[in-house]
Amino acid sequence: MRWFGLALCGLTLAILAAATAPADARPSAMTTPPGRPGIEVDVQLVLAVDVSLSMDNDEQRLQREAYVAAFGDRLVLDAIRGGPTGRIAVTYVEWSGEDEQKIVVPWMLIDSDAAAQSFVAQLQSAPISRMRRTSISSAMQFAARLIDTSIYTAPRRVIDFSGDGSNNEGPPLQLTRSDILSRGIVINGLPLVLDRVGTQQNGITLEMYYDACVIGGTGSFLVPVREMGEFRDALKTKLILEIAGIVPDPDHTHVMPASETARSEIACDGRFSF
Repeated sequence: MRWFGLALCGLTLAILAAATAPADARPSAMTTPPGRPGIEVDVQLVLAVDVSLSMDNDEQRLQREAYVAAFGDRLVLDAIRGGPTGRIAVTYVEWSGEDEQKIVVPWMLIDSDAAAQSFVAQLQSAPISRMRRTSISSAMQFAARLIDTSIYTAPRRVIDFSGDGSNNEGPPLQLTRSDILSRGIVINGLPLVLDRVGTQQNGITLEMYYDACVIGGTGSFLVPVREMGEFRDALKTKLILEIAGIVPDPDHTHVMPASETARSEIACDGRFSF
């Protein structure tokens, strides 16, 4: 838990510096592409949350509560306010098997405390899904379509995955991931490397799997969670990094995905027992 506290302290200073920087010193926001209507935001963020049956009811409840708390947290709201436009677009999706994706909260513009409270209220009132199997690749495709068809445009487009298992059905993960990265979408990860999780017979852990098979794109990273009690702080750290566009400290997180050589050593669609 100690490094989450240190990381959040550092992020506070980075956010304050960004928020108080002169306008001409901040990165310029992307303009709307010709012929495409859109509302400019600093980041389009898809929160893709695993609700497969490998997580018990208490774990899923804690996961949902962490997202609710994060969007009411002052540091997260300061990160939003500190961007060039001072607003982001967010949607919350639950996913599991190949045909199991559910939009819990549709795209919302968050540009104020009131807007964040509206997002939180919708999230709090929605039931938590319980679905079978794990298709990261199908969830990736679903999330990318949400980004491509939204009314928003942004210099950064991010899919934020949390999950506790490997891809076990749906399209090939490596091909799907490569296609999405080629469109300039970044994928980050919050792997739930919980106490019950072991290693597969060849020594591959869930953290290694997410590094090699899930995350990707410029500045991509993962924040592993080894106990559900860490989830709230880990999530907050991750959201602040994504919203503020801060490159994380390489001593604590994977700033870039694994090398192509390392990636080739893991069969992303293999049957792992994490």
